[in-house]
Amino acid sequence: MEKIKIVDTNAGNILDYGVCGYKNIKAAGYPEKVSWLKDRFQEGLKIKTLYSEKDGPQGMIEYIPGEYCWRPVEAKGYLFIHCVFVGYKKAYKGQGYASLLVDECLRDAKKQKLYGVAVVTRKGSFMVGKELFLKNGFDIVDNAPSDFELLVKKFNKNAPTPKFKGDLESRLSQYDNGLTIIRAGQCPYTVKNVKEIRETAEQEYGLKPKIVELQNFMEAQNSPCSFGVFCIICNGKIIAEHPISNTRFRNIMDKILK
Repeated sequence: MEKIKIVDTNAGNILDYGVCGYKNIKAAGYPEKVSWLKDRFQEGLKIKTLYSEKDGPQGMIEYIPGEYCWRPVEAKGYLFIHCVFVGYKKAYKGQGYASLLVDECLRDAKKQKLYGVAVVTRKGSFMVGKELFLKNGFDIVDNAPSDFELLVKKFNKNAPTPKFKGDLESRLSQYDNGLTIIRAGQCPYTVKNVKEIRETAEQEYGLKPKIVELQNFMEAQNSPCSFGVFCIICNGKIIAEHPISNTRFRNIMDKILK
C-alpha cells in the first residue's frame, strides 16, 4: 500500500521538501517564494506537504491567519487558505488527498480556537474550485468580480462572517493609464511569466509596463483584483485576473489592439 504522510514544511526543511512543485533552488520563482515564506512564517503561515515515500512531494496546502491573508478579504479570527493542490503525478488525483489537507487546516483552526476557515475559489487555472470545499462543509458567503467566491466553514454559526473588501473600482482607478502588472512572492510561477510578458509588451507592442511588487499583506488586501496577488491592467481595465502565460498575453493584446 502506498505510504503517504503530511509534513509540516517550515524554514528548516523547505529546501528538502520544496514548495509549489519546486525543489531546485535555482529555478525562477523558487528563491523568491522561499524568501517570501520566511517572512510569512512569523505571521503564522503554515505549509503542509503531501509526501509519498515512493514519488516524493505530491501536493500541498498553504494557509495563514485571516488578518494576514494575501487576498482582498476581511477574515480576522479565521485561518485563510491561500492555495491547495494535489497531483504533481496524475495517480494522486481523485484519491481524497486534497480533503486530507483541508482537514489539517480545520484541525489547526480548532486547536487555535478560531472561528473557522475561509478560502477564495473560482473556476480555471491557479485556483482550486469550490467543489472541494462544499463537500467538506464550507458555505459560499460572498462573491466578487468577475467570478470569485468566498467560502467559509464556521465552527460557531454566530461567528462574524468573512467578506470581500469592497471598492475595487476606486482601487483600480489609479491604474487608468498604460499597462500595469501586479504580482507578489506568494505565487512563484509569476516570476518567469512576468519577465516574459514584460519583454513581449516592450518588443512586440511598444508598451513599457509598470511592475508593481506587493510587499505585504496590507498591499495585497488592497489589490484592485479579487485574486489579490496577480493581475494585469491595461488602461484601467483588468485583462488578466490570475497568472497567465506569455502566449495567453499575446492573444489578449491582439484582441485589444484589433
